[in-house]
Amino acid sequence: MSNFPHLDIARVVTYGETLLQQKPWLSDEEWVHQLLLEALANLDESEPDWTYVASTLYLDILYSKSAQHREYSRQDKYGSFDHLIDALTKLGIYSPSLLEAYSKQEIVELGKVIDPEKDLLFTYIGLRTLADRYLATDYNGSVYELPQERFMVIAMTLMQDEPEDKRVDLVKEAYWALSNLYMTVATPTLANAGKSYGQLSSCFIDTVDDSLQSIFDSNTDIANLSKNGGGIGVYLGKIRSRGSAIKGFSGASSGVLPWMKQLNNTAVSVDQLGQRKGAICVYLDIWHQDIFSFLDAKLNNGDERYRTHDLFTGICLPDLFMEKVEARESWYLFDPHQVRKVMGYSLEDYYDEIKGDGTFRDKYLECVNHPDLNKQEVPAIDIIKRVLKSQLETGGPFMFYRDEVNRQNPNSHLGMIYSSNLCTEITQNQSATVMTEQVTKDGKILIEKQPGDFVVCNLSSINLGKAVPSEVLERLIPIQVRMLDNVIDLNTIPVLQAQLTNQKYRAIGLGTFGWHHLLAQKQIKWESNNAVDYADRLYEKIAFLTIHASMDLAKEKGACFAYQGSDWETGKYFDNKGYTNNSQSPLPWNRLKQDVQQFGIRNSYLMAVAPNSSTSLIAGSTASIDPIFQKFYAEEKKDYKIPVTAPDLNAETTWYYKSAYFIDQHWSIKQNAARQKHIDQGISFNLYVSNTVQAKELLSMHVQAWKQGLKTTYYLRSTSSDLLECESCSS
Repeated sequence: MSNFPHLDIARVVTYGETLLQQKPWLSDEEWVHQLLLEALANLDESEPDWTYVASTLYLDILYSKSAQHREYSRQDKYGSFDHLIDALTKLGIYSPSLLEAYSKQEIVELGKVIDPEKDLLFTYIGLRTLADRYLATDYNGSVYELPQERFMVIAMTLMQDEPEDKRVDLVKEAYWALSNLYMTVATPTLANAGKSYGQLSSCFIDTVDDSLQSIFDSNTDIANLSKNGGGIGVYLGKIRSRGSAIKGFSGASSGVLPWMKQLNNTAVSVDQLGQRKGAICVYLDIWHQDIFSFLDAKLNNGDERYRTHDLFTGICLPDLFMEKVEARESWYLFDPHQVRKVMGYSLEDYYDEIKGDGTFRDKYLECVNHPDLNKQEVPAIDIIKRVLKSQLETGGPFMFYRDEVNRQNPNSHLGMIYSSNLCTEITQNQSATVMTEQVTKDGKILIEKQPGDFVVCNLSSINLGKAVPSEVLERLIPIQVRMLDNVIDLNTIPVLQAQLTNQKYRAIGLGTFGWHHLLAQKQIKWESNNAVDYADRLYEKIAFLTIHASMDLAKEKGACFAYQGSDWETGKYFDNKGYTNNSQSPLPWNRLKQDVQQFGIRNSYLMAVAPNSSTSLIAGSTASIDPIFQKFYAEEKKDYKIPVTAPDLNAETTWYYKSAYFIDQHWSIKQNAARQKHIDQGISFNLYVSNTVQAKELLSMHVQAWKQGLKTTYYLRSTSSDLLECESCSS
């Protein structure tokens, strides 16, 4: 508080207690608002440290409420940790597994590790986000759990099955990583770890087969995942197009749009304990005959029977299509059902194994030239215009460059990647689940299914803005990878084929946030080769440490099933990346390659950069690899607004916090291409443009992204007309 000598904290606290007595009907939001008005009466919110003043005041409120509900002395910020676990377990909020896994002595020991001083690291928006969404309460919403207790419960949950002789030390290490805000766990883990409900994984991807049974089974699976807090991607490319034949009757199929409507209704009706509606992204190939109606599905005008406003959309693009766009040539649309029937194969099952040549373009040209195959010829540029129109109006569709994704797939020996997830950072093998038999036996109905690869990913992110300046990556990443790996074994997923896939691949997605925060601290301009080079070096180091950590786990616990025959085992992964012959790299890649070939890899997929919008707020940094929107803005909540300042904003860093909407996006693409080289999955990468952007310029961004090897792009975010001047460029 030394920056604010004129602020009498004791007076504000007394005011809050008086307010509680005089107006007990005030909600938490109203109470805090009144306190902040009192506290900030003599402060300028443009002072960056005001957020820590507000956070300290709100902490006092949380401490008071927790002491009241848990019946301990208010003089103690934190009450007895073991009593908290006992109380919330008896209430049914916590799972009994914590008391079953840990002895009373261990819980007391871990309670002594909890450090209330770490609460002072939170910004006000970070603390409010954590308290409002994630801290455990009773069924009436009364405050019980405090921030450091949430971190300790997460650490205990994720380490509960580790060997007893080192479990407590691993819990302490995980707590160190979480409490210092060097990392965050994914939203489902943050919300549900240690609790008696919900699951821990972030992302799922389903592949829908071209049958009524598969479509409805998939919808049920998606509903079950949605209610437990998972974000879901759905690949629809195998479903026959509108007007296709059903049982030989031509023109009978209604195409993919009715099934999208069904998923739209599921997203709205199956919410996540009333907190938010389900989140689903559907993907379709650019050669599918329903592509135009698919692209129009989120627009505000037109026939509402063909609108799915609550779904997100993504399109799957082969290299050949982008080449046709550049050359202004024709593109052909097909019905996948007819392709299977006439050609004897599925076009979506192929990709170009090398840039500019491969089996997809061979099969596509066979389809174009086959006289018995119906096709629709369209100028490729007309399709991309519709894509750009939709992006400018709705932010989507997201772009999925399927050839590059599959060329970089380290586990291509086991399958194909058709699409991505809700946030475009997950790229893993997919296949449809098919019912093979349904019989009655002893008065029961027995259903047998051939499980497909139902993608699951478990996410966690490094806070670059704190971890890199503190030089803790070597210590942080091993514990982070262990935490992620343990999520796989702890999680109970309500869709059995997802559970099987989770065990088969043991996929994790270690990501990052705080990139702009880090650049500002290091005083590196976003639009510079220095930033591109730094992204290259930093993410190579993160990749090395992540692979090494997974190899160490394989040495300790065994390699995953998918390791046999993978690019990890053959060493091809390292060769393709150029790691083993890179004389410029200071990292011992050759030795790591040999170790992976000897001991295996614990996780067949390792890295993915998610959006991190809420968790980066909690950790007090900038989101994902995105530039900031503005240096000062108001975060709008349901009942209130919270002013937010760019992290570590001062006279030196302010010039490096250039708004996303004033940054030349071609530099952002170059940066992302540099980091994508080192990430085996994808990146949630947004493009930011003004609302006056020319279509030609927007297309050039997409072409550059494709040519430079990006696997996906996420939202197209366009500015409102009132954002006129760049503060970092003005004097």
